[in-house]
Amino acid sequence: MFLEQFPGEGRQHGWIEVICGSMFSGKTEELLRRIKRAEFANQKVLLVKPKIDNRYSDNNVVSHQGSALASKLIENSSEIISLWSNEKIVAIDEAQFFDSGIVSVCNQLAAKGVRVIIAGLDMDYQGTPFGPIPDLLAIAEYVTKVHAICLSCGNLAQFSHRTASETGQVLVGAVEKYQPLCRSCYNKISH
Repeated sequence: MFLEQFPGEGRQHGWIEVICGSMFSGKTEELLRRIKRAEFANQKVLLVKPKIDNRYSDNNVVSHQGSALASKLIENSSEIISLWSNEKIVAIDEAQFFDSGIVSVCNQLAAKGVRVIIAGLDMDYQGTPFGPIPDLLAIAEYVTKVHAICLSCGNLAQFSHRTASETGQVLVGAVEKYQPLCRSCYNKISH
């Protein structure tokens, strides 16, 4: 009776989780926290990050607070499928730096029963949607938006204000190139 009423019980179903927000909002810290909980439960995890992100380590995903876990470095999203060897969880850091194919990769994995956890910036330094993140947000079952603290006024911050003079959309950096700002403080500086 129970199995007839809830046919999904007892079988693994995949899904997609996205953790998004501005720089210094704790996206990677939250990603690592979820992975550590899964590992405590003896669940196998594949953790990947883009090769372009070498701020703190070439081989680890590292948060601004210093938490770290070993990861695989990849150049494009299709490599995730070839690296996957039936891990229950696939975790992806800095997803905004990947190509648009990451949406299909995440859907494929979720369809195979994988829990896919993604962390990434939802907006670039100009306040516009960043890379494949908007599409990932649209297909995700679970979305967590995290906020930093505005360095100007102390309110919740959702913008990554670039303090460096470079103008390209992609500029990997940390506190030496970015600061979190709330909408009001961001608008004052941007205009």
